[in-house]
This record gives sequence, structure tokens and C-alpha cells, in this order.
Amino acid sequence: MTLPPTYVPGFHNESDVQKNKYCRLGKTDMLVSQMTFGCSALGSVYRPTDDAESCAVVEAAIKSGMNMVDTAPWYGHGKSERVLGQILPKLPRQAYYLNTKVGRYEKEYSKMFDFSAERVIRSVDESLQRLGAEYIDVIQIHDMEFAPSLDIIINETLPALQKVKEAGKVKHIGITGYPLENFRTVIDRSSVQIDSVLTYCHGSMNDNTLQEFLPYLQSKGVGIINASLLSMGLLTNRGPSNWHPASQEIRDVCKSAAAYCQSKGTDIARLATHFALIQPGIDTTLISTASTKNLQTNIDVLTRGITAEETQVMNEAMEKYFLPMESKNWHGVEVAAYWEGVRKEKSS
Repeated sequence: MTLPPTYVPGFHNESDVQKNKYCRLGKTDMLVSQMTFGCSALGSVYRPTDDAESCAVVEAAIKSGMNMVDTAPWYGHGKSERVLGQILPKLPRQAYYLNTKVGRYEKEYSKMFDFSAERVIRSVDESLQRLGAEYIDVIQIHDMEFAPSLDIIINETLPALQKVKEAGKVKHIGITGYPLENFRTVIDRSSVQIDSVLTYCHGSMNDNTLQEFLPYLQSKGVGIINASLLSMGLLTNRGPSNWHPASQEIRDVCKSAAAYCQSKGTDIARLATHFALIQPGIDTTLISTASTKNLQTNIDVLTRGITAEETQVMNEAMEKYFLPMESKNWHGVEVAAYWEGVRKEKSS
């Protein structure tokens, strides 16, 4: 196997890197690992985390051959980027691609989103400082659906990022969000080249509709990043956090499926991880953890796969629970809650 350009002798163990599969991200020059490292967990989004362990997890992930690190100012309101700023400058810059985002920031509704040109340009500089980095490989617009209009994304945010790219601070431009159709709208109308999309909770056991959208994205030469293969906690024994936007019906189906897998002696999270990794046409899938143990579990699934017995349980869970689901998504729920929150904040 040809080693990726991110391989660094003396830092990587060559045999570990060779266990990974690598794929070009769209038309970019980035050769990304099949599983890459998402950093929402480093911001204590799901549970309190220890920064020292988080740093160790990041280093271990990159040493294992995972060569893309994806974060955002929104994750812990800067904490994820600050944690990365403690460890990434100590590692060879050649060993990883670094992605972050613009547009989503603070907890208060009035300060949560800002897609204006001035703010996103300033956001890139803030991220570079927190990360201790000289450049960002992919700068992404965070959750475009929350903009007052996609016209703002097309006519203001993307041109601003093009200027940042021309200044040498970023190499590529990406867009992210939950509704898949928004990608088509923005890509078709943008005068700025869009190099990648990051979509979440649409390439998982409970909702695999990303597959239906792949031919369009591939026809445009856009790199495809699949995130949240556990559907933000739905596909775990612990279940999702209270803030999860899924309907009670979706929650109940996922809970029943998790219990079924447990009754068969396996963990639905392992099956869901494997399911996402074997989907065709996806350039890379993000996993996020601040736990050394969980990282190793994910690497094990990546490199060894799952047993024949687990494969049978996975297929049974799909047939019994997920394929019969009529409603698989929560489109519009979060956006409606956001604008209601904005309205209440203004009136209080």
C-alpha cells in the first residue's frame, strides 16, 4: 500500500497507518483516512471531559493513521479548539489535516449565529490563534440552515471565505448542515468553489438517506464527510441527551434496537460504527470521543470489522427496527426552536 502524504517516519508506526484506508476528499489534494477525528467531544458537549486525556486521545488518533481533525468554535464555545491548541503544535503538522468552522458561536440565541462577512473573517483569525496553527486545511460554514436566508451564505459568507483563502489562511472551503437539499441549492448557486460537505445523522443505521444524495455530490466533485455515525447518541445503550431534537418515536425505535442488540450480546454502537464505515461513496466518516478506551474501540472496529454473529444482529436490527421507520429525521425542529428562542430573547 502507498503511504499517504501525511505519514511521518519516526512519528507514525508504519504498520498502524497501513491498517487504514485512504481516499481523496473530492477534487482536493487531501488523501483522508476512512475514519477521521471529530472534536465535538473535546468541548464537553456530551459529558465533562479531562483536558489531559483529551490531548492524549488526539495524539493517539493521529498516530493511528487518522489524518483529519475536525473542530469548530461552537464545540464548548471555544474549548475544543483550545484543547487542540494544547496538543497539535507539539505534533508534526504534516501528520494531519485541520478543519474548523465559522458561523456558530455562543449559547445565547442572539449571539449563536453570525454569517456576516466581517464576523466570519474575524472568526478564522480567532480559530487560528486558539489552535496555535498557521493555516486551516478546510474552513467550513457551520449549519447553513440557521442563516436567515441561504442568500446570505451564497452572496456574503462564501465570498468572505474566498478572500480568506486567497490570503493563505485556509486551503479549502466546505459547507455543513443537517438538511441535505440545502447542499444542492448552495452548490448550484455559488460562484465560490465548494470543496467539501459535512453532513451528520444521515449516514447511519437509523437514517441512511445520504446514500440517495451521493450521485449529485459526486457529479460536482465535492468531498463527502459523514458525521455522527451514532446519530448524536441515539445509537448507544446510554441513549441521547435531553437536548436531542429527535421525536419520541425515533427515540423509542432506537432504544428498542439498542436493547435488542444488547439481548444478543453485542453493543449497538459497535454495529452502528461498522455500518457507517462500510457505506459506499463516502470519503471519510468522523468519530468523536474524549476517551482513550472508546477511541481504541473505534479503531478496532475500523481495522478488524465485526464478527459474523454481530453482522447478523446488525442486519436483524435494520430489518426489525430501522427500515420500517416512516419518519427518520427531525428536519426543521432545531431551526424552529432557534428562531423561537431568538424571539423570546428579544421580547424579554
